[in-house]
Amino acid sequence: MLNHTLSRRELLCKAGLGFGMLGFAGALQAAETVKVGQHFPAKAKRVIFLFMNGGPSHVDTFDPKPTLAKVEGQKPDAKLFRAAKGGYIPSPFKFEKHGQSGLVMSELFPHLSKCADDLCVIRSMHTDNPNHEPGLLLMNSGNQQPIRPSLGSWVSYGLGTLNQNLPAFVVLAPRKPVVGPQLWSSSFLPGAHQGMSVNTASFEVDKLVANLRNANLTAPQQKEQFDLLQSLNRLHSDQRERDAAYESNIQAMETAFHMQTEASEAFDISREPKRVQELYGDSNFGRQCLLARRLSERGVRFVQAYYLGTGDNQPWDTHSDNDARHRKLCADSDRATAALLTDLKQRDMLKDTLVIWGGEFGRTPYAEPQKDKTKNGRDHHHTGFSMLMAGGGIKGGLTFGATDEFGMNAVENRVHVHDLHATILHMLGIDHEKLTYRYSGRDFRLTDVHGRVVKEVMA
Repeated sequence: MLNHTLSRRELLCKAGLGFGMLGFAGALQAAETVKVGQHFPAKAKRVIFLFMNGGPSHVDTFDPKPTLAKVEGQKPDAKLFRAAKGGYIPSPFKFEKHGQSGLVMSELFPHLSKCADDLCVIRSMHTDNPNHEPGLLLMNSGNQQPIRPSLGSWVSYGLGTLNQNLPAFVVLAPRKPVVGPQLWSSSFLPGAHQGMSVNTASFEVDKLVANLRNANLTAPQQKEQFDLLQSLNRLHSDQRERDAAYESNIQAMETAFHMQTEASEAFDISREPKRVQELYGDSNFGRQCLLARRLSERGVRFVQAYYLGTGDNQPWDTHSDNDARHRKLCADSDRATAALLTDLKQRDMLKDTLVIWGGEFGRTPYAEPQKDKTKNGRDHHHTGFSMLMAGGGIKGGLTFGATDEFGMNAVENRVHVHDLHATILHMLGIDHEKLTYRYSGRDFRLTDVHGRVVKEVMA
């Protein structure tokens, strides 16, 4: 009979190669290049996400609830919804049908109502948390914690840019939103896929894009310098095989150089005809929408425009004076959004540009009471709210899903944030289950282990 007993020293000696090969195998696995690109023909080439920070009220915009007038002042059943501070309040705004489709929206959108037959209103959105930070993170990255790549970064990683002289993912905002740069972070994806953040507090090109012009070198001199640095970088890189951080730095510098030849034109909205500038309006958000169209037209794959005030990073968070604030906010957003859709359509771009409008959640059908009852607000609401989609293969003139008669909960054709993400990727020709990245020993994806493509909203 053989003696299989081994001392600790013998075990380590005999098994050393085995442990080493396990580590080597893990290194090889981590170094595998995940196949990216389209998995099937795409309906959309690019995305423009118009983000309404704070959460617009669905019952005041796209989801009329006449029942609220019948139960005004009554509090929701505490067994169903314990968070209610006040009673139900009806919307003061009139809702009407528009377009050949008869799409219903409130009087707050006189311009957008003219685009009714291009719009798909999803009334059955729901998410996991009624608080801004986790709500924003979930809507922007599919996870409530700041640990995952953003939606735009996944799109950049999966498809790349349509223009090598511009980034694939650009973020427009006049100030830092709640949570901040994590909303456009590439996280564990290569750094080249992080969103390029553009501060739109000023629309002077030199302020939008810092260090756009070299004060000391001419363009030919810069090109000569660039070629030399590129050669040195590649020599250095060859000695550090597959150093992701180093490669990301090189890519970032190369993109920055190429941007000098194109960004000065792409980011300059003053080049637009006066009639086009007037179409979008003179508000910050209007100018952001115009810039989003220019960037999309020039090959930026994913543009996200955040609706923020110069002194307010959650303008749609209407805890008080909900009605008056929605009148003001919608007037601005309505004109700019309608201008964007109209402009894209006139340029034959709407058919392959997916436009999304919405916030991190909605607002309650019941009141958040104020001392002055004429200025009552609405609280955060995550169990049922509305979002808009248009273009990029989306079925226009469609209302999809429904909340209950009070607007409390999504009850028909429910669409979770993960479903929205899966659908966005699908419109771009990406199977959300196949777009993965191996990190820390496992494959990650935008939708984690969730997500259903909402094929009913596709044309």
